[in-house]
Amino acid sequence: MLLKTILNRVHQIKGFIYTEVKFEELPELAITVKIESRKNGKGLCSKCGSRCPGYDLLPQRRFEFIPLWNIPVILLYSLRRVSCKEHGIIVEQIPWAKGKEQTTTAFQIFLSQWARLLSWKEVALRFRTSWDVVYFSIKRVVDYGLEHRDLSGIESVGVDEIAIWKGHKYATMVYQIDETKKRLLWIGKDRTVRTLLRFFMDFGRERTQSIKFVCSDMWKPYLKVIAKKIPNALNILDRFHIMKKFNDALDKVRSTEAGKLLREGKEPVLTKTKWLLLKRPENLTDKQKGHLKNLLQYNLQSVRAYLLREDFQHFWSYTSIIWASKFLNEWIRRTMLSRIEPLKQVAKMLKKHKPLIMNWFVVKGKLSSGAVEALNNNAKVTIRKSYGFRQYETLKYALYHKLGNLPLPECTHKFF
Repeated sequence: MLLKTILNRVHQIKGFIYTEVKFEELPELAITVKIESRKNGKGLCSKCGSRCPGYDLLPQRRFEFIPLWNIPVILLYSLRRVSCKEHGIIVEQIPWAKGKEQTTTAFQIFLSQWARLLSWKEVALRFRTSWDVVYFSIKRVVDYGLEHRDLSGIESVGVDEIAIWKGHKYATMVYQIDETKKRLLWIGKDRTVRTLLRFFMDFGRERTQSIKFVCSDMWKPYLKVIAKKIPNALNILDRFHIMKKFNDALDKVRSTEAGKLLREGKEPVLTKTKWLLLKRPENLTDKQKGHLKNLLQYNLQSVRAYLLREDFQHFWSYTSIIWASKFLNEWIRRTMLSRIEPLKQVAKMLKKHKPLIMNWFVVKGKLSSGAVEALNNNAKVTIRKSYGFRQYETLKYALYHKLGNLPLPECTHKFF
């Protein structure tokens, strides 16, 4: 059958041959391919890998392979027990599958690659397998990738927390954000001091000392651990987290004032203006720009808060750290006199963390300011697609698989 020729071309197995190929009802239609060891060939000990003479044969086993024309392909093989000088009578090692697994390595990689594009449930449905097979395929690929990935030369990392389930359930995410490579390095449950300490313990002292830049938010446990473990690294407060504080404060002012206008029976000019005020002006439609122009004519706290936030945006455009520092001091002074309490809280935060904020200008052009935010957004998409996952370990594998940029196990060919 021509299929044997195809298999020998794309999935050649040293020491073994494909013999009989036929269609069978198992109970649905499937292609079965029988494998036999070459004549006088010796098996490999599954512990030490040494070549050993055969002892006896075990009952035939089935191994799920990559489907052909949406027809399942099953490899059939009777494993040998071999006589190893060091380990005695032991089951042989086979190159197309690991241990007692019923799926081939090629099929596991095939499923894991599709699982980057589709939900795990959809992958299982499309390729006529189970959700568990898809999960264990991804687990196998991720475990291999974590064990074989290269962690040398990492100089820039980003640390952030991400909500994984409702009810204040968080995970700590550590990313590599070097210019040459951006990927997920580590995931830890919760967002405590002990969580981030575990990362540095896993990462190792030598690699930790090579870190030059850390991008983080203002979460106190993170700042404490970073200062302790890598005091010589430059800690930069992430621009996106700072502007998120501004947007949260602005929206709080808007929602409070909108409610007050309604209670007092005044014109509800702030109704449905949340995104009008939170979006950057250049991202508004022409209609929204006209609406904003009319809104800015009103003497409202929300308008003044909006103008203060827009004025602060000039801070990021400075090329001189000295003039940027002067601008920040002046902005904080004016905001503290504004009587807009949520914005005053932001000003206090900026004053407290000013040295770390000013570090942004030291690395300007060296680090991508949106790297952590981009990776976090991808993580959020993965979590949303994984809404059915109730186990932390499962979610962890999904995130490593999507964002870890991990090497794949050795296989005879690539799929895409």
